[in-house]
Amino acid sequence: MSQVPVWFERKFAFSFPVEVWPNVCARLRGTPARLEEALRGCSQEILIRKVEGKWSAQEQAGHLLDLEALWLARVEDYVAGSEQLSVADLRNRKTDEANHNARPLDEILAEFRTARGRLLKAVGELNASLFGRAIPHPRLKTPMRLVDHLHFVAEHDDHHLARIWELVHPDKVSDSFNREHQPPHPYKPSAA
Repeated sequence: MSQVPVWFERKFAFSFPVEVWPNVCARLRGTPARLEEALRGCSQEILIRKVEGKWSAQEQAGHLLDLEALWLARVEDYVAGSEQLSVADLRNRKTDEANHNARPLDEILAEFRTARGRLLKAVGELNASLFGRAIPHPRLKTPMRLVDHLHFVAEHDDHHLARIWELVHPDKVSDSFNREHQPPHPYKPSAA
């Protein structure tokens, strides 16, 4: 069973200063390398294995790629001063229909790296004053600054990277969970 919190149940508090946007962009810039590292050397069997009918590790990677267009559209919403951020398909049909398990992993990773580069290029060309512009998020029903949107994307990346790690290292997940949740050993005095 996954220890990663359910994404749609997550709550976000965007109380950090807008000036942290370069740090957030650094997280976003690192995701392709972290994704490649997480999947490197895994067998095809491990990559495409579905657990409890949920996405495989390779489908998780494909999902990250699938959402890059939405993230870029939302950056464009800030530039245009839209009334609301672009709406996501909360059923994730694109990922479900993409058949990512039938694609070469290297292709997914290369396309993700290219798409993330496009997002960061667009962000890098913006006037710094835009990072504080707030637009309502359609699902969260709260104003979200551009810096908040980028933080949200980084958190989404981390959510799926954590799930991928669980899927490719199931033995380590259960072992570490069990170690953290065992009751302390009672004190046993030595026989002297």
